[in-house]
Amino acid sequence: MTRSAMDRIRRAARGMLPALAVVMTISLAGCGSSDEASTPPADGSQPATATTTGGTGSGKSAGPAGNAAGVPDPCKLVSRPEAEQLAGTALGSPESTPERCVYTAPPDGPTGQVEIFSGQTAQDYLTAERGIGHTLTPLPGIGKEAYIEDYAVFVNVNDFWVSIVLARNNDPAENRGPLENLARTVAGRI
Repeated sequence: MTRSAMDRIRRAARGMLPALAVVMTISLAGCGSSDEASTPPADGSQPATATTTGGTGSGKSAGPAGNAAGVPDPCKLVSRPEAEQLAGTALGSPESTPERCVYTAPPDGPTGQVEIFSGQTAQDYLTAERGIGHTLTPLPGIGKEAYIEDYAVFVNVNDFWVSIVLARNNDPAENRGPLENLARTVAGRI
């Protein structure tokens, strides 16, 4: 490159540094700890908390151990024994994030993983599966609507989606019954 081309590159890079600094600052600001949950509001009112009433209230229940947004904890929708039965192997303790729960087989055992998505994440997963052309077969009689494919099932109850995804090295035909049964169970818990 000529000297003038290198100068143009350096000037462009220097011009981007302030924008990069702003983006990094904003990004990292969300990573810090927050005392909002422990600080009471200035007006003396109580902060909102998520509670599950077991269906005795007049409104919609968050279902099993919902979060502040009322989204059921996916690890409460599918228990470890149920995930192990589906995977056909022992699985470790669940790893949970909002709207996602993963049960994974130990690295020294057979391959197996069960992943549960709930809420918008589950709906987005279904949309992606449709978008890439996967064949989704309707499952009548489960929730408002439900679909199954080789290694996954999608359930909609009261406009709330849950998807259960299985990673297993087996004949997909073996999964249909267990996935369908687990979908019925989960639909009853929402």
